[in-house]
Amino acid sequence: MTRRYNVAVIGAGIAERHLTGFNWNKERFDVRVLCSLDADRGQVLVDAFGLPEFCEDFDQVIARDDIDIVDICTPPGTHFELCEKALRAGKHVICEKPLFGSLKQVDDIAAILDETDRVLMPIFQYRYGAGLQKLKRLIEAGLTGTPFMTTIETHWWRGPAYYEVPWRGKWATELGGGLLGHAIHAHDMLNYVHGPSAEIFAYGATLVNPIEVEDTMALAVRMANGSLATLSMTLGSHKEISRLRFCFADLTAESITEPYTMARDPWVFTARDEAHQNRIEEVLAAFEPTEDGYTRQFELFHAALVEGAEPPVTVADARRSIELVTAAYHSQRTGLPAKLPVDPTHPLYCSWLP
Repeated sequence: MTRRYNVAVIGAGIAERHLTGFNWNKERFDVRVLCSLDADRGQVLVDAFGLPEFCEDFDQVIARDDIDIVDICTPPGTHFELCEKALRAGKHVICEKPLFGSLKQVDDIAAILDETDRVLMPIFQYRYGAGLQKLKRLIEAGLTGTPFMTTIETHWWRGPAYYEVPWRGKWATELGGGLLGHAIHAHDMLNYVHGPSAEIFAYGATLVNPIEVEDTMALAVRMANGSLATLSMTLGSHKEISRLRFCFADLTAESITEPYTMARDPWVFTARDEAHQNRIEEVLAAFEPTEDGYTRQFELFHAALVEGAEPPVTVADARRSIELVTAAYHSQRTGLPAKLPVDPTHPLYCSWLP
């Protein structure tokens, strides 16, 4: 019989997407309570998903014996404190992106995890789109060849109304701008395919809205595997697109451009010649699609808990994305290339807040 884990969801913003993912995994998870300081918004979700309980007291939730997993969907500035409290209370934790606001906090949580038998899974649900998974399959099959160049565009629109939410657009509560909160999935997919970055040069600006944090940024990246990448992010594009393009010696992979779903099919894989294209098509013909997004990440999380294995996305994975952000902010402010890895001696290791 499948082990069913009891879940408390914390926060009422992006929680709707998490609840949908749990809803598709009802045999694996039972959401017992939604906890939020926004009672009106929280009650709407409780009613919509038929949840048994709503509360506003986080400490009360983590003290409960009937809660196995705490799923944190609150603004970024609250993540570290809530994760630490939940882990020390003996709960497994799921946490939305961005995980934390510094590499020190990531490393501090990793140390807490080493002291316990608990698991923390950061959210990077875009990994599980069929298009990106097909590329991973082709890499594993040895059909891509040497990586050359990756280009990733996150060009979305966020007008003044978006920043009417009090915590957005501020260093203290959002922890960063579009580089951290919007393009971080792009960073993760870059690292997911190619591994860690080695050096970054970044330009950043606030051009679209009168906010504290950046809303436009351009990065040139040298990967540790020797390939190059360019990442561009703006929240000033009236035509919203997300695009990923990976150039290898033996094939080029191109995503769809639909924002928020760019990892999904149909991707285009163009081989160096007809014979190699046929080999690619043979591998892709055997690909079996699964659910994607939160649904798939939660499904894999359940399997990891049951088997005592690492979660599908680890704190180390999230550290890689936070490290890229740290280096990019450092480059932007110094006007110089920033090298990775970033260690505790780095000036932004403890915080990149101005």
